[in-house]
Amino acid sequence: GSQVKIVTVLVLDQDPAIEFYTKKLGFDLLEDKPFGESRWVTVAPPNQRDVTLALELATSAADKAIVGKQAGSHAFLGFDTSNCRADYQRMKPLGVKFLGEPQSGPWGTGVQLEDLYGNKLFLSQEP
Repeated sequence: GSQVKIVTVLVLDQDPAIEFYTKKLGFDLLEDKPFGESRWVTVAPPNQRDVTLALELATSAADKAIVGKQAGSHAFLGFDTSNCRADYQRMKPLGVKFLGEPQSGPWGTGVQLEDLYGNKLFLSQEP
């Protein structure tokens, strides 16, 4: 069967995007190499390689216009954690913008945050 392998995140500058996803969110930098006229950059959460994020440079006006708004008002990505509150406590002092504090319910514990461009991300811990 087929499965999702790569999700594109449009960015205005790949270096700050790499720094945000690796230094602040704790993702691993998997690839950073020339790709024709551009640069192929992929990151993924630690211990996960089945789905990676491609940090693609927005070059056209149309692409630049949707940086940070790829899912509109919705969370663009959701990712799992084994300890939502610990991740929140680790990331907040690093300057990660959270949209509230972690909330718990029957579905687990989660909190929304924003990437460096304002894309909403959801950090989720199973109950």
